[in-house]
Amino acid sequence: MPRYLSLILVLIVAALSLLASLVLRYQVMENEVWVGLCVTDPTQLGCEVRALFGWLIHFRVLSLGALGIALMAFVLPDPWGRRLAGPALILGLPALVLYSASLGVFAVVLALLRLVRAPKAI
Repeated sequence: MPRYLSLILVLIVAALSLLASLVLRYQVMENEVWVGLCVTDPTQLGCEVRALFGWLIHFRVLSLGALGIALMAFVLPDPWGRRLAGPALILGLPALVLYSASLGVFAVVLALLRLVRAPKAI
């Protein structure tokens, strides 16, 4: 597959990840209907999923995972580093949207730098 096609595919998946995280933030986490519903009956499945995402945000699982993967992608040689930069970007963008911007921004920058790095000439 040519280089630009794989880059376009990563950018499309990253845009879908960003869209999904925006929907999650504004339609589930900050929506007054869900807040009121989960206060009255917190045992519903939707409220438990909402609480799980709250714990993931609180413990910075997305941002720390994205940062770890981005650091590995930045250090590893060309084929493996390029393959790991995509998942780091896809995890880093929701970290930016879901209240973990302090660490998520470093993961996104490292992943993007690794994606645009030219392959080494032998």
